[in-house]
Formats: sequence, C-alpha cells, structure tokens
Amino acid sequence: MSRVHDALRRAEQTGVLSPPMSRPPGEGRAAAAVVDADASLAGLLEQVEEVPFRTATDSLLIDVTRPHEAPMEEFRTLRTRLNHMKSLQPIHSVVVTSPSPAEGKSLSAANLALAQAHLAGNTTLLADFDFRRPIVHTLFGIDRSPGMTDYLLGKIPLHRAMRKVAGTNLYIMPAGEAVINPLELLNLREVKLLIDRLPSLFNWIILDSPPLLFAADASLLSTLCHGTLLVVRIGHTTIDSVTRAMQSLCNNNVLGIVANGARRGELYSKYTYYHSYYTPKDKGEDADEDAAAPPPVGDGADEDQGA
Repeated sequence: MSRVHDALRRAEQTGVLSPPMSRPPGEGRAAAAVVDADASLAGLLEQVEEVPFRTATDSLLIDVTRPHEAPMEEFRTLRTRLNHMKSLQPIHSVVVTSPSPAEGKSLSAANLALAQAHLAGNTTLLADFDFRRPIVHTLFGIDRSPGMTDYLLGKIPLHRAMRKVAGTNLYIMPAGEAVINPLELLNLREVKLLIDRLPSLFNWIILDSPPLLFAADASLLSTLCHGTLLVVRIGHTTIDSVTRAMQSLCNNNVLGIVANGARRGELYSKYTYYHSYYTPKDKGEDADEDAAAPPPVGDGADEDQGA
C-alpha cells in the first residue's frame, strides 16, 4: 500500500497520470491510478483506439450531418448555454442524471457530448459512470469492456478504457465489466483523482450516471464534478420526484434542468413559418417527415430524443 500512496502523492505534485497497476492478491481488487513521471497526459490521447462512427439504428442520436433537424437545434441551444456558463466560471465536468429511469438521461448525455464535440477543437469525453445499467456503449455500437471499471480495478491502462470516434473530437469511455459493488468503486480516491485530472485532456467531461432516486451514485459524482444536469421527461416526471431528486443531491451545483421528450409541434407551434423558412427540405423528402415526432425509446430502450 505504501507504493500506492507514494504514487498518488507524486500524482498530486506532477499532475501526470499513468496506467493503473494491479494490487497484489492480498490487497483487494481495487487498484490505484499510479503515476509515471515519464508519461505525459498529452501523449495519452494518441494511444487511444479509434473506432468508426456507427450508431444503433434505434438510438435516436442527433445527426450532425443534418444540422437543421429540431433535436440538433435543441442540443445546440443547450451547448451554447453551458459554454456561456463556462465563460463565467470554471466548468469542465458535468454529471447528467434524472430522478427516475426512462427519462432520457443517457441519450441526453450522448447528444450533448456529440453537440460539444462538433465544435472545432472542443475535445469532449463521454464517460459512462452508470455501472448498474450502462447504455453508452450500445448507443455507439462499441464493446462495453474494456472501460472504466476495468481501469479502476487495475486491469488496463487509462488509454485502453477510452475510444475515439473517427472524424470527431469525441472520446467515449464505456462502463466496463459488470461489478457487484458500484458505489464502493466510485468511492475510491482514484475516481476523484481521475476526474480532477481529466480537464487537462478534455474541454468537456460529460458523465452519465444512474437515476438519483434509485441509487446514490449520481449524488456522489456530483460532489466530484463542477456541475449537474437534471433530465426530466415531459408527461412522465412528477414535481414530487424532481423535488426529492434535488434534495438528494449533496452539492448545490445544479446547472439546469433538461426537459426531454417534447414533440416538434410543441417546440415550434408558434414559430412554424420561421422554422420552416430556415429548414431546407431534401429532394424527395416527405413534407410531413420533420413534423413527426420520433418514436419513444427508453433508458436503454425507452428514452426520447430531444431536449
């Protein structure tokens, strides 16, 4: 253990992360993020595996090649507001959560990360910290493991826990292998050390986390990050659940509430002419296609698109 503590002290002094090291069998499964003075954070991203941008057909992720679609516009608005907040105060890491399951938190986190990564030079990490029911890997069609839990357990170096989406500024850290003690794993000092160091690599770190009223994970993560976004679903989330979710947070760092599941007609009913004027139609495209709301998919399979 003395070697682990020495490494962590060097980490705080140098600000440099290196791959984690497995502990001896008698010291438990959890591993420490150790430091190698010769390694640099800048070189770490160069080692990350690149994967093609392929999404599940029913994932309802925004399409940056079709920027005039309503969901893309909404997440641009959310991105603009967060970037404005960042200009006023230091905000790099954001936890995205919801009061209950099936309210759209995972999809909102993924779409916000895509919108941020669409800006030139805006390097963004989407990290799946929902170790109980992860879905980020499914949305982007990548393997769940290796990922975050594998890194924390000392099985892999940090760069192997990430993937870079080809042609974008987006990096993804899937949840990793299933664990039976997710909250205990999140309480490791290495988690805080990692989240504190990641802003040296990324402009934005967006964490997907479990719902607040079903696990304490998001409340813990909110104390380690600069801000929290609460996702609610129109017609599904109750005022009581929002109140209890807000009260469950240890930190008063809620940046805002994302209203998910709005239909296009509700968003643009008063501005139909304006929005139609600025929305070009593809040849052969059905005139009613853009007006149709996407079918709901859920927290895993029930999440609506749109913020």
